[in-house]
Parts: sequence; C-alpha cells; structure tokens
Amino acid sequence: MTKTNKTGAVLVVGSGIAGIQASLDLAESGYYVYLVEKEAAIGGTMPMLDKTFPTNDCSMCILSPKLVDCGRHLNINTLTNTEVTGIEGEPGNFKVTLKTKARYVDLDKCTGCGSCADACPVKVDDEFNQGLGKRKAIYKLYAQAFPNAYAIDNNKCLKFKNLANEKLCGKCIKVCQAGAINHHMEDQEQTIEVGSVLLVPGFETFDPEQLQLYQYGKLKNVVTSLEFERILSASGPFGGHLVRPSDHKEPQKIAWIQCVGSRNCRINHGYCSSVCCMYAIKQSVIAKEHAPYDLNTNIFYMDMRTYGKEFEKYYERAKKQYGVNFTRSRVYGCDPGENDNVLLRYALEDGTVVSEEFDMVVLSVGLEPNKKAVELAQKLGVELNQYNFAAVPQLTGVATNKPGIYVAGAFSGPRDIPETVMQASAAAGEIQKLLAEAKGSLSKVKEYPAQKDLAGEVVRTGVFVCHCGINIGSVVDVPSVAEYAKTLPGVVYATDKLYACSQDSSAQIKEAIEQYGLNRIVVASCSPRTHEPMFQETLKEAGLNPHLFEMANIRDHCSWVHQNEPAEATEKAKDLVKMAVKKAALLEPVQPITLPMNHDALVIGGGVAGLNAALNLADQGYQVYIVEKEAELGGIAKRIRFGMGGEDVQAYLGQLIDQVKNHANIKTYTNNQIADVKGFMGNYETTLTSGETIKHGVAIIATGAQEYKPEEYLYGHNTRVKTLLEIEGLVAEDKLKNSNNFVFIQCVGSRDDERPYCSRICCTKSIKLALKIKEQKPGANIYILYRDIRTYGYFEDLYTEARRKGIIFIRYSVDNKPVVENTAAGTKVTVVDHVLNRPVEIYADIIGLASAIVPNDNTGLSKLFKVPVNTEGFFLEAHLKLRPVDFGTDGVFMCGLAHGPKNLEENIAQAKAAAGRAATALAKENIETDGKAAVVNKRKCMACGVCVEVCPAKAANLVTDERGNTAADINPALCKGCGACSSSCRCGAINVKGCSNEQIMAMVQAVSW
Repeated sequence: MTKTNKTGAVLVVGSGIAGIQASLDLAESGYYVYLVEKEAAIGGTMPMLDKTFPTNDCSMCILSPKLVDCGRHLNINTLTNTEVTGIEGEPGNFKVTLKTKARYVDLDKCTGCGSCADACPVKVDDEFNQGLGKRKAIYKLYAQAFPNAYAIDNNKCLKFKNLANEKLCGKCIKVCQAGAINHHMEDQEQTIEVGSVLLVPGFETFDPEQLQLYQYGKLKNVVTSLEFERILSASGPFGGHLVRPSDHKEPQKIAWIQCVGSRNCRINHGYCSSVCCMYAIKQSVIAKEHAPYDLNTNIFYMDMRTYGKEFEKYYERAKKQYGVNFTRSRVYGCDPGENDNVLLRYALEDGTVVSEEFDMVVLSVGLEPNKKAVELAQKLGVELNQYNFAAVPQLTGVATNKPGIYVAGAFSGPRDIPETVMQASAAAGEIQKLLAEAKGSLSKVKEYPAQKDLAGEVVRTGVFVCHCGINIGSVVDVPSVAEYAKTLPGVVYATDKLYACSQDSSAQIKEAIEQYGLNRIVVASCSPRTHEPMFQETLKEAGLNPHLFEMANIRDHCSWVHQNEPAEATEKAKDLVKMAVKKAALLEPVQPITLPMNHDALVIGGGVAGLNAALNLADQGYQVYIVEKEAELGGIAKRIRFGMGGEDVQAYLGQLIDQVKNHANIKTYTNNQIADVKGFMGNYETTLTSGETIKHGVAIIATGAQEYKPEEYLYGHNTRVKTLLEIEGLVAEDKLKNSNNFVFIQCVGSRDDERPYCSRICCTKSIKLALKIKEQKPGANIYILYRDIRTYGYFEDLYTEARRKGIIFIRYSVDNKPVVENTAAGTKVTVVDHVLNRPVEIYADIIGLASAIVPNDNTGLSKLFKVPVNTEGFFLEAHLKLRPVDFGTDGVFMCGLAHGPKNLEENIAQAKAAAGRAATALAKENIETDGKAAVVNKRKCMACGVCVEVCPAKAANLVTDERGNTAADINPALCKGCGACSSSCRCGAINVKGCSNEQIMAMVQAVSW
C-alpha cells in the first residue's frame, strides 16, 4: 500500500452504460470504485431497449458482458437502492454520505430463483415495461439484472399493511428456501471517503401528456418511443411480438412523429434531443423485421438528423432497402379513428393538409434531465444550464464548476451510446489524472483457483444453448438444439438458457462444471467477438483453462440470416453445435505469455486531440512522445477562430501548446512521420522518418482530417466563393465590410455518392458564422441553403437565434442543387424554394461552401499498426458502441477527426477518452497475451519463407540455430493467431493453437456425416 494525501477511491453515481464503462476503466487502472444506483439493479435505460443503431446489435447483448464484468470485479463495489445525501471535502478527499433503502431481500442469500414472485398474489404496473405489463410486489427489475436478486416494493406488498400480523400474506417467506426475505429490514446510512465523484445519472424521457395535440394517454394506440421499445423487446410484455396495446392485433400501418418534447421553446425544451431521428429509423427497420407481412412505416419529421458515424448510411438503407417512408411535414394532431386507429392530421411542405389513419402512432419523445440528478447537483453545488442539464465548462469535455466532480453521458446533454461511452472513458481519464498519486492504494488483485490438471481425463463436454429472449428463440427451436446436443459424443450435460450471458447463468455454468466434472464448454449463442472473453473468465473462475471453450454463433449465422426459415435455421444451429462440440473435444489448454510493460506512450498527431491525450497521460505520470508531421503543433485548429459556444479558440490553442511544450513528461517531434513499427502492446518500437526510434507501450492515433477543396459551385474560379474556414478568417479579421449579401451552401462534398456521410459540424458552423456576420453587419442579407439543418443538442439554440435575427433558410433537394453562375450583374445563386416550389435568384457578394471533412491518407499508419479504416478512410473502431476509441489491435487507440467528423468539444472529450483507455493498459506492470499463437514443427519446415511474407503481424521470421539448421520461428507475443501462415504453409509445418488443422478438419467432417 502506497502512502498518499489523496484517496484512491472514486464514487460513480449512476449505473447506466456510462457509469459501468467508467467504473470498469477506473477499476482496471488501479482505483477502487463505489458504483451507486438508486434502482434495485444496475444498467440504467439500456436494458429497456430492443436493439441499437446502426449495427442492430441486441442492447442486452452489448450490455450483458459489461454487467457481468462489473458485477464480479473486485475493485467495484455496487450499491443498489442507494442515493447520495451529502458530500463535503475537497478534490482528492471527499466524504460522501450514502443512504441505502431497505430491499427486504438479503442479497447474500437470494439465489434469484423467482419462487417468491411466482407465489406473490399482488400484481402492479411494471415501470420497467412502461406500464404495458404487470409485475409482482416482489420483483427483479429485468431478466439479466445484477444483482441477480429480488426486491420488495413496500408500497405494494400486503405484508407491510401490518407487519405485526404474522398471518397477513407472507407467501414469499414460505416459498423462499434460502431464507432471504426479511420485511423488517431498515434503511442504512454510511459515509465513504473518495478522491473524486463522477455524475452519470442518465436521463428521463419527456412526458407527452403535456402536449394535448397528441392525445397521449387518451388514445390507446398512441405510445411513446420507449413503450415501443418494450413492445419490440424479447423481454417485453408481448415477448417481442409486434402488437398494438389496445387489442393486441398486429398493426398494418405505424407512424412515428419526431421532435415530441424537443425543439420546443414553449416548454423550455428548445434543444434537440440528438438521438430521436436515429432511434425512430431503427424502430421502423426492426418493426419491419419483426412483421411477417408488408408493414407500412412512416416517419414524420422536420429535419432528419443522422449526423453520427455510419448514421447517414443507415438512413439511406432504411429508405432504399427496407422501404421506410419519410414525410417532411408539420403534424397538427392525433384524433380517434375507426377500430381504435389513430387519425393523423399533418401538413405537407406545399401547405396541403392531409388526414391519414394509422394502426399505431409512436411519439419520438425527447430526453430531459433526471429530476433526482437535478436535486443532487443542486446539493453538490454543480451548476446547471438553462435546461437543467449539467453545465460543462467550455472546452473541458467532462468537467463541472466543482473541482474533483465530473459528469458524463446524457446528464451533460442528450447524446447517443458511443458518445456516452466516450465521455465515460474521458471522465475516467480525468479522474486518473487527478488521483494519479493514489493509484493502486486501495485496489485488490483477483486470484483464481489453480487450473485443473486434465492430463489423461476423458473429454466431458457441457453445452449451453441460449434463447437470447426471442432474439434467437423466436427463430431457432432452442430446446430441440439442446436435446440434440445431449446425443453428441463426449457431451455429458446440455441445457438451454434464456440468457446465457447473465450473471446467474455464469454462476450456473460454474456449478455445472463442478457437479458434472465438465472439462470442455460449448456455448451456442451470439457473437464471440463480444462475449467470448466473458465466458472464458467464467472458466477461469471455475478452475479450467479459458481456452477449453468454444462458441457457436447461432444468432448471427442462424436466427438473423434465416429469420423466415425457422426449421432450416434450427437444423443449421444443430450443425454448428455439432461442429463446436467436435472442435472442443480436441481443444488443449493454452498458457498465456507474460511480458514486461513499457509504460511510455506515443501520440501520433499534434492537433487539439493529440495534445489533450498527451497532456492527460503526462499528468498521470507517464512519459509521452508526440509525433507531428508539420513544423508546428496545432493542426487544423490553427484555422479556427470561433468556437461553437463563442470560445476564443486561438487563445485556448496557444495555452494548450504552451502546456505541452513545458511539460516535463512530454517530448515532441515535429517535421516527422512514422516510418516503421515493430512489436506489440507493451513493447512497441517505432522508427521515425528522422531515423530516431521510440520505445513505447501504447499508441494513440490522432492524425486529424482536412477540409475538402470543392470542385463545384465555381470554387477556385470565382473569388467570391470560399470555404467556411476561409470565411471564418475573413470575419475574424473584419474583412467583409463591403459585402452585404451572403449565401451559405450546405453539404458540399458530403452526403453524396463519393462521401456518403454527414460531416456533422457544417450546419452549426454556417449558422455560427452567419450570426457573427450579423453582429458586424446587422443589415446584411444572409441565406443558408440546406438539405437538413443538423444543429443537434444545444446547437439548436443557434438555429433558433438565427431565424429570429432574420437569417433566411431555404431548403433544396439533392436532385436539384443550387446553381452558381457568373453573370454580367454579378455572381448569381439560383435555388428552388421548397415552399414556393419556384426558383429564387440571389446575387451574392460572398458564397460560403460548407465543405466536407475528409480524412487524411491513413493507409500507411493502417498498415504499420495493423488497424483498419472504413470505406471513407476514417479509422475504424473495434466496436461502434462498446469500444469507440479502441482498435482491435491491442494497445492502439484513436481520437479526434481521424475517427470521424466532430466539433472541437467532442474532439477534446474523445482525446481524454483515448487517454483514459490507454491508461488501463499502462497501469499494468506486465502484459499477458492469450497464447493462441502459431507454432512451427521444425522437422517439417522447409524454410521457404512464405510464412514470413504473408504474416500481417510480422511475427514470423526465419531463424538459423547453432547447428546451422534454418526454420520458421513465430514470436508468440506478436502473433494474432490469424492463420495466414498456417494456410500458406506448403508442407503443413504450422498450426495455430486453438484452431489447429486437426480441429478444423474435425469440424468439416462433423457436417459431412
């Protein structure tokens, strides 16, 4: 234990995806975490969701591994039914008072069997299912909940009417064999000492009863978007069967109404809730997938805000592949139709008023601050903005006005899952910087039981087949697959699980290993990409080598791709299980390789993102090397004068550069690029173009992006036509005094065939510049020509202000773009007005082109670090939701514009997130590879060198021994187990541990019977 003036513990308030991610990052980095949740289980809103966009991953498939990891981590103390009642102290040394409400069920005794709920006679509305179903007075929040224990609602339980009366109900007590129920439990208070506090309490959804035009609560088939999520969900009240609430009939037509409770100044919700457009598209797509008939889906909207990474493609796919209808309109209201239908009244852009009946109407409700969180923030003295979200100081990403207290996720403003996860890691990075001297002072090290010696043992395989609610079970006959597994050679135990990835299933797998003497485990469920590490951890806890495990992906390969062929999908699932069992029988223990960790970091790119990442790690005490290809630091931010919130960007940048240059732990290499990279996480060796070599443990790629140089609208041929960055420079230098007519054209080089993505910041940037011009020249005529205005979040306030100040917005269609011409009278812009449906001619003094953000050439770095880029050339993260700043290559991270378009504040947050994630690796004294590397049979090797040529990880080399014999040699620390060498070896001398030729052939032979 090291002595420190600061406390090495952190309080995380809120257990949604942000709280869980931050807790895991901090715990992995050597801090002890108190994870506090006011509900009876952790998880926040995410367990209520069906699937996520744009990947269509099951929400619980994403969340469950993190729930399990969080639940079994020694350095995370999860406190449910708990709220913060007071805090005092200073950064590094806070004293926090917590109040834990009585659960009336002993967590240490409850097994989560559910007998109590079965016996309970009291049914009440289920808040988790948005009141669409019932639960009992004793309940578990959701099927995969952690803790896997029940709780009693004392406001509904009959026993609480008279605790002294022993005869009053008490049925739950009688059936509970564990003796876990105690109606006499009392609330508890405790005081804990922490060094920092992170507020991640999530959000609430807007209550549409406030808006009478939609008649929510009166018309039975008008539902909120969150209610519709529960209708779609496998764990929902209808088991994932798409029906409407009034009569449980399958709807034929469904409408979505956007901006319900968002972009509405009359109710002080002037902001855009940022996620509604995308979740409406997702719901319409999934609804069509659920319906075995041609479901009519229609989304009524003002602007379609698909501004995130891969979002625009998802939008286009919904239109073209799924046939989702999008109607730009103004909705006047909902009225009763025939047979419980809903009559929707709306106006089209040309003013035509239409009345149309729908079976259901879904209100895309906005996000608003959590009321309990607002109360807590006020107690803590944390400032809130005009909408009661946490006010984050400019250009900090995750700070609050109270030093030592940070905020992340939707409490700092509406945001989607990837941004929420990024912010959580960013906050973890900032906390690590604050408490660096206390790292490891309170953390515990997990000890595993000794691995069982299986030498000479007969193969005894256990098979666990997952329903995944109805995600798999609605298509695949899971019980029959489990029964079939029992007939396979070597299988001594097989069963089906509703959710194999839940905490209780993990415990049941360990119990089965002990009870049946299992020495091989097969799980047939979803993707090993997200779930294999979690199941392998379960094997380690049970005393088995983690590589005695095999997964059959019957979700992606069966239920998803054959959803209309259940019989064939079931047969295919049986084949996949048979193949997995055959391979598992040949699995052998694989031992990990432990190597020392180099604790230095390399940051590639000296823009705002790279500088922030470097500073964060350097302040944590790590040596950081920055490599910048230009002669000066600063990147594209050197051309930015005005922040979206009015910040002085050049002053901020100058201060940032000074901090970097004067930091003892940072060394900068300018006019340099990466020439070569060798090694692996913990032991990288990077050579620069100057010839210098840097040894480091991790790398952060922050190479930025650039402004698209237009080839359209006379750019480069007419001096009046400029990009936004060029206009920004002129505005800052007050060089537009003689200009009176300004036209800004949006989506120049974005959202087209060549760049099918939204550049995210252009709409806001144009409006910000337009307002700056209005400040300098109040009489200026300013026109903004757009396709969709995408001023998400608080940027909507700028859009509102611009319209109030007389800036004119004219929408154009992609099939009829504006035309810019040189005429004798001046430079003319012609655009067809979407309301008048006639051309409008504007003679412009200045034309501003909102040109796209395009990636730099990342091909070289992609090859050197073995990290992928997407089709547009931006770097591709390991997982869009779970790991938005990680690469699949261990020890390499990304941030900033190299990842994709984003504004300055988002760049800063992502930079800190990359540093926070990198710190989880740097905190380790040693690195441990899983050992699944290629091995060479030197007797067979002919030293042809083909393996050296094809190895993407540079792990293969030809080595001559002391006898002069040359053969291939594989560095197991570098090897990724991809099999390129094995498949290319002409003499069959190379095998890959865990995926040998014999195992592959056994799988092939299994399906050829």
